[in-house]
Amino acid sequence: MRIPWSHARRDLVILALTLVAWRIDASVRGGSVEWITATLAGTLTAICGYLFHEWGHLAGALASKSRVRLPERAREIFLFNFDVDRNDSSQFTTMSSGGFLASAIAIVFLFFVLPAGVLATKISLALVALGVIATAVLELPPFFRVLRGGPMPRGVAYVSNDNRSDPGKRH
Repeated sequence: MRIPWSHARRDLVILALTLVAWRIDASVRGGSVEWITATLAGTLTAICGYLFHEWGHLAGALASKSRVRLPERAREIFLFNFDVDRNDSSQFTTMSSGGFLASAIAIVFLFFVLPAGVLATKISLALVALGVIATAVLELPPFFRVLRGGPMPRGVAYVSNDNRSDPGKRH
């Protein structure tokens, strides 16, 4: 199994920048500077939540021995593309569940770790809530459709015989 190391390095840098932003925000109170640091810390926190969600999907894919296409460069937004033609519905639901579980863990973690009453916390939680809504709108309908025996989704996060760039890799 191969891990997308370029993405892992990128995501660790984003996490480090997030921690630095929170450190800076903790030393600034009041005025426009607080809005800037709080917005930066809150936005980076939400991005980390999204990244953790994506790593959860990858963990689910790997746990179910799914075939995936890994990215060539860190600038690709998805950690992998799920091969809908070479995986079954059980692998799809396991891969999807990994992302849902990671999101739930991230939300609980943020509620316990982020300081109460701080602007950066309010921004973080608002952006994470938007991410949860986006996940519910974009990911839950295909998940339940496949769970009920429907076809697997097609689109940018998926590869198939029609758009597979690396058909021989098994991860």
